[in-house]
Amino acid sequence: MTNEPAAGAMPIDDYLAQGGVLTAPGNAPPRYRAEALRLMASFVDSELAASAGFADVINHAPGIKSRIAAARIVLEKADHAERVLAVMQEFGADTGRYEGVHAWAARLPRDTDPGHARRDGDMRLSVFHYPLQGWVDAVVMNVLQGHAAVVQITEMTRVSYQPLAEAFRAILPVETRHAELGREGLAQIAATEDGAAQARAALAYWHPRVAAGFGPDASPRVELLRRMGLRHHDNAALRAEWARAVAGTLDALGLN
Repeated sequence: MTNEPAAGAMPIDDYLAQGGVLTAPGNAPPRYRAEALRLMASFVDSELAASAGFADVINHAPGIKSRIAAARIVLEKADHAERVLAVMQEFGADTGRYEGVHAWAARLPRDTDPGHARRDGDMRLSVFHYPLQGWVDAVVMNVLQGHAAVVQITEMTRVSYQPLAEAFRAILPVETRHAELGREGLAQIAATEDGAAQARAALAYWHPRVAAGFGPDASPRVELLRRMGLRHHDNAALRAEWARAVAGTLDALGLN
C-alpha cells in the first residue's frame, strides 16, 4: 500500500497495521504524530550531540587524514539533523530550540551507570551523554555506535511516513561511511600492542553504553510503534544484529 485510505475506507490504524504508508502530516492521527515526532526528536538530538562531542576530539587526531575524517563526521551528522528537522517542521513542531544555543556538548560524569532514560527534555540517546577521552576512545566509540547507527537507521528507512523514510534512505549510506571510517581508524590503532590494549579498555567502557541505546528488551511502546509502522523489529532483535556486526569487526582486528 502506498496511498492513504479514502474517506469511508478502513480505519487509519488498521491501514497502518497492515503496512500502509502516509505521505502528509494532515493524514496522521494524533498518536501517530506524537510518536513520529518523538522518533524524529531523538534522532535530531542524538546527531547534534554526536556532532558536538566528536568536534572536541578533532585536534587529538594523529594526522591530517584523520582530522579530515573527523571533521567530515562532525559536519555530516549536523546535516543529517537538519534533514530530519525539516520533516519535523512539516508536522508543526516548534523547532526554535534548534536555532538557539543548546548544550549539545554537555556530558555526564564518565562513571555514570549506563541507562536508557532521556534527561532534562533532551532526547538524545543515552550513549551521547558520556564524554570522549582522547582519540582512541573516540574511535572505539565511533566504531560501536557506527554499527548501531547503521542498524537503527536501516530500521527507520522503512517507517510508514514516506518523507521521513526517504530522508533516512539518503542518510544511511553516509552513516555507513562513518562506520567504515571508524573501522579504518581502529585498524591503525590495533596495529600496535599499546594501541590494541588501549582499544580493549575503551571497548570495555563503551560496549554496554552503546548496547543500552537500543532500549530495554521488554518495551510495550515497541509493539505500539509496530502497529503504526514506525518500527518493524523489537529492541532485542536490533541489539542482536548490532552485536553480530561488532563481533565481526573486532574479530577481524584481533580485538574480540
